[in-house]
Amino acid sequence: MADLMHTHRTGYSKMENNQQDIPVDKLVFVAKHFGIAVDDIIFFNEKNNVPNEVSMEDTAVLEQLKLINELDAEEKNILLKLIETFVSKKRFKDYLQKNIATL
Repeated sequence: MADLMHTHRTGYSKMENNQQDIPVDKLVFVAKHFGIAVDDIIFFNEKNNVPNEVSMEDTAVLEQLKLINELDAEEKNILLKLIETFVSKKRFKDYLQKNIATL
């Protein structure tokens, strides 16, 4: 992520650990890169009901995230595109099922 934001890893680490504010230009850049609004980043936890603590049930997911961090940038981009494709497909399927049910 530090590379994506064109910032040093120590600076990114400080931002990640709330020791340093994220510059507005970096925030806008990240939002544009991921195709989301800046307020979706700022209010992510509130909008997505993210828990403050991770439960033991989430350890498998955390292990998978650690494995993803071992990938190079190109491999991560491919993986993100695959995830986006599956999520879009599911959302579209759910949308169709909901709208067909109302007919």
